[in-house]
Amino acid sequence: MSQEINLEALPTYTKFQLALRNGQDKDQIWVAYNGLIYDLTESRLWRNGKHYEHWAGQDLTDELKDAPHTEKVFEKFVPFARLV
Repeated sequence: MSQEINLEALPTYTKFQLALRNGQDKDQIWVAYNGLIYDLTESRLWRNGKHYEHWAGQDLTDELKDAPHTEKVFEKFVPFARLV
């Protein structure tokens, strides 16, 4: 899914706000990667806020190097906010 996104127009959220969207404290399942936040609530791979050993509500930038896939997995989702 390749589309132009105006990053400056995206709303911003803090790490604390992101942490609440972990599928437990709130129903939303959000993760951040490279400063962008993705809503994975509808992803069947993120049920209950967990995807293998990764937990929602976190910045997964540093964890991706240990994943069996590349950052291309994020191309399936459209970022809706920025992490500040």
